Amino acid sequence: MADESTTAPEPAALYERRGSVAIITLNRPRALNAVNAALSTAVGTLLDQADSDDEVRAIVLTGAGRAFCAGADLKALGSGASLDADGHPEWGFAGFVQHWVSKPTIAAVNGFALGGGTELVLASDLAVVDEQAQLGLPEVTRGLFAAAGGVIRLQQQVPRKVALELALTGAPITAADGLRLGLVNRVAPAGTALEVALELAESIAANAPLAVRESKSMIHRTASDSDWEQDVWDRNAEAVKLVFTSADAQEGPKAFAEKRPPVWQGR
Repeated sequence: MADESTTAPEPAALYERRGSVAIITLNRPRALNAVNAALSTAVGTLLDQADSDDEVRAIVLTGAGRAFCAGADLKALGSGASLDADGHPEWGFAGFVQHWVSKPTIAAVNGFALGGGTELVLASDLAVVDEQAQLGLPEVTRGLFAAAGGVIRLQQQVPRKVALELALTGAPITAADGLRLGLVNRVAPAGTALEVALELAESIAANAPLAVRESKSMIHRTASDSDWEQDVWDRNAEAVKLVFTSADAQEGPKAFAEKRPPVWQGR
C-alpha cells in the first residue's frame, strides 16, 4: 500500500480532449475550486496547450465536484501568497481572465460560481450554466470589489444599470436571470452543464477554424469601437483578406456544391 505522505498531489487542473474540443477542469474540489497559484499556473499552461494544438477548435472550462469556482483562495491570500501563475502574472486571475487565446472558450458552470467564478464566466466567450447555479459579484459585501475583470466586463455584457445594481448590491442572480439578461447562452438541466457546453463547442468545432478564429478576434477587437470608424473597416479588410483567400474559403462552397461535409484545413 502506498505511503500517503509520499503520494503526488492531484494536479490543480485537468486536461482532456474529446474530438476537437479541449476540456480544462478546475481540480480543487475540496476547496470548491478556489483559485491559488497552483491552479492559475495549471489553467494558464493548459490554455496555451489547447491554443497551440491544431486539432483543438474550442475550449471548455468547468469545475470538479459541486462547484465551478468559489473565487480566490482566502487561505492563500491570508498567508500573503500570490495567486498569480508562476512566471505569468499577465495571465491574470486563475491564469484565465487576461489570457487571450485565439479559440472560442466556453464556461460550463456546473455549480457555485459567485465572485471569481462569475468573473471566469465573464472572461469566457460563451457560457452554459446549471439551472441550480447562481451568478453574482458579492465582493462589496466583504469590503472588496470584483477586481478580476468583474466590474470591467459586466457592463459590457448586460445593460449598465443592471451591471451597477449587481456590482453595488452584491446580490446574486439565477441562471434563468442570466439567460434573460444575455449573460448566459444556455441554461442546462441540473447536472448537465458540461454535456450542454460540449454540444455547443462541437457545433463551433464543425466550422472552418480560421473563419471562427478571425470572427472571435474581430468581435473582441471592435467591441468598443464605432462602426463608422475607418480603423474598424481597415481591420475588417485585413481579416477579409486572410479568410476569403484561404483554402477553407474555397473548400466551403465546393463541399456545398458537391453535397458533402467540408474538410477544413485551418488555412
